[in-house]
Amino acid sequence: MAAEPLDDYINAVAKALALPVEEAWRPAVRANLEVSLRLARLVDDFPLPDEIEPASVYTA
Repeated sequence: MAAEPLDDYINAVAKALALPVEEAWRPAVRANLEVSLRLARLVDDFPLPDEIEPASVYTA
């Protein structure tokens, strides 16, 4: 049984993707996932007014 919810997530994703994750890699995978989730939380928590418009797409 996994020690933390992130361990459960890592196990589930590895199984779904048929991706072997060696035990030696797990601390690094968990650390990377923690940082990614922390950065995603910053973006998700940033308040945007309802009238905001998406940026234009510029192509060269």
